Order: sequence, then C-alpha cells, then structure tokens
Amino acid sequence: MNTRKLGQVGLEVSAIGLGTMMMPDNEESVRTIRGALDLGVTLFDTADIYGEWEQQRFGSNERLVGRALKGRRHDAVIATKFGITHTGGPKGDPAYIKKSVDASLLYLGVDYIDLYYQHRVDPDTPIEVTVGTMAELVKEGKVRYIGLSEANPEQIRRANAVHPITALETEYSLWSREVEDKILPVVKELGIGFVPYSPLGRGFLTGQIKSFDDLPPDDYRRYYPRFQGDNFIKNLELVSMIEQLAVQKGCAPSQLALAWLLAQGENIVPIPGTKRLDRVQENLGALEVSLSREELAEIERISPKGAAAGGRFPSQA
Repeated sequence: MNTRKLGQVGLEVSAIGLGTMMMPDNEESVRTIRGALDLGVTLFDTADIYGEWEQQRFGSNERLVGRALKGRRHDAVIATKFGITHTGGPKGDPAYIKKSVDASLLYLGVDYIDLYYQHRVDPDTPIEVTVGTMAELVKEGKVRYIGLSEANPEQIRRANAVHPITALETEYSLWSREVEDKILPVVKELGIGFVPYSPLGRGFLTGQIKSFDDLPPDDYRRYYPRFQGDNFIKNLELVSMIEQLAVQKGCAPSQLALAWLLAQGENIVPIPGTKRLDRVQENLGALEVSLSREELAEIERISPKGAAAGGRFPSQA
C-alpha cells in the first residue's frame, strides 16, 4: 500500500482511506472495514453524528468502527469528528468539546483518537478557543492530531497559529473543485494535509447511477440539487465523458476520478465511502492508474471547474 503524510508532525496513512458515514451497523460493514484493513487501508473516517440520524443518537457509526477494529486498533488510524448537532448549529466551546471527546472514546472503545476534527466551525466560538481546547486534548493523550472540516482560509490560518493543523477535510472531486481557488493553496503553504470527502461525487462519478430511479426511495441524494431534474441530465453527460476516457485508459471511472485526485498533490488522501468490500478493492485500484500530462489535460477539458450543474447541498440549489 502506498502511504502519504498528513501535516508536518508525522501522521502517515494509506494513500486512500475509507469513509464509513453511510455504512449500516451490520456484519457486512464489519467485514468491509476489516477487509479494507487487510488490503492495506489504514485511515478510517467516522464522526459522532454519523449513523442513526433520525433517532438523534450520537455514536452509532463510531461504535461500528470500534467494533470492526477491535483487536487491531494499532494497525488503524481512526479519524472522528465533533461539532455538528441535531439542533442549534455547530458547536465548538470548550465544555462541549471535552464532553464530545470522552463520548467518542467510549463509543469507539479506544484510549485515544488519532485524528480529531472539528466537523463544522462554530460561528459563536472563536476558533482560537476551539483549537486551544483541542490542543489540550493532545497534551492529555486523548488525541494525537487535530483537524478541521469545511473551514475557510482565514479560519485555517487562525487555527494553525494556535496549534499545528494536521488535516483539513472538505469535499473535493472532479465535479466539486471549489477548493482549488483558495483552500488548496493555503493548506499547501501551511503544510496541512487535505482529505477529500465525497471524492466520487456522492457515487455519481462511479458511473453506476444512470437515472434518478437508481436511487433508493430513502436515499438522501434525492434531495441534492445535482441529482435532480435538468442538473441530473447535464451531470450524466459529464460522467459519460469520464466513462469514455476510463474505457480508453482501461480502468473504472471511479479509479480515474481517484487517480486524478491523487495527482493534485502529495498531501491529498481521499476517503471514498462504500458499504462493500469489492468497491474498496476497486477504489484501491486507482493507485495503479498513472495519468500522463496529456491525460490530465483531457480530464481538465472534460471536467473544468464549475462543470457540475447544481449546488453541493440542498440549501445551494
């Protein structure tokens, strides 16, 4: 397994990680996580809010990850997050952080968290206060490294001035390239690792979704602008061109999309999410896909910044 370093203080992980957000709490998910570890994946990404959202229960996905990695904890790098609440917006005050980290340690069944992210920046708590509290967790041994998610350039700079930020997690893929203008230059300048979530466009870039009806009735993606109406049709055309290029390259569309991401910088470690081990194997095949300068230029022609139709989230129609 190829490895990459996140940040400047020594966190080394597999070049492709595994996002566990959409995994149901069942034995297939356990087998997928353990199988990924057997294949060389070391970075496993979860959050306290993932899992039983409708029941407003925290920690269900963390419990799954902890159960799957039990007995092999030291082979894995566990990343989790705090800060998104069911009501009331993001939180990052010291009392909330201390309560959250203890809960996550309990849910995961571990003595420390390798990489602890603030899931969303709290507008009511100065980020210096939030990161200062996270730095205390590092001193206490509860956390090894700290990160941010979906933070803006100013917030990243202010946070990094308090304590080294190891990684920034933000959406990035062939159809979500907003980070290229301001975010990626800042993390590169500061020596911060970049962890793209939804690196396969919430599954669209795999080529497996051909119509809106391919999405299950309860699938959250039905509410996302890029999967609706004319946006869906336009984005399907984009994916079709990516598929054609993948056929010429002799790889899967998902592998082409991940290889493109990996080629954007040595500090980039995508975390595609999947419930199935065969998909993990397919995604790892991206590590064998080398893109030439000409091929990168062709991908740029097919999918330049702003190519995707519709906003990233339901509130961005």
